[in-house]
Amino acid sequence: QVQLVESGGGLVQAGGSLRLSCAASGRTFSSYAMGWFRQAPGKEREFVAAITRSGGRSFYADSVKARFTISRDNAKNTVYLQMNSLKPEDTGVYYCAAKYTPIATMSSRLPSEYDYWGQGTQVTVSS
Repeated sequence: QVQLVESGGGLVQAGGSLRLSCAASGRTFSSYAMGWFRQAPGKEREFVAAITRSGGRSFYADSVKARFTISRDNAKNTVYLQMNSLKPEDTGVYYCAAKYTPIATMSSRLPSEYDYWGQGTQVTVSS
């Protein structure tokens, strides 16, 4: 069982920055690929970024590439999402998710492939 708790959301003006954190419980954090997803009102949950178990590889949605950076600290059981140059269309609830995998290079863009989810943190970008 893995419990995930997100933090760092808030209200920011367009062009601003936020850093989201996701703290995981348990001793096997390094066995999980991690992902960030977001959901805007009336829309489906969408992929934002993912990172492999060791942090050696990361993947991004085209809409956030070059603006967002995912990283992880396995010693602290935490994954981060640094969001720069925020736009109003980045508004939504941001969720972190954990996917157990024995494969070091594995990650996923599909919500259905993740095993555990946090409760979400609201990000609102004003224009």
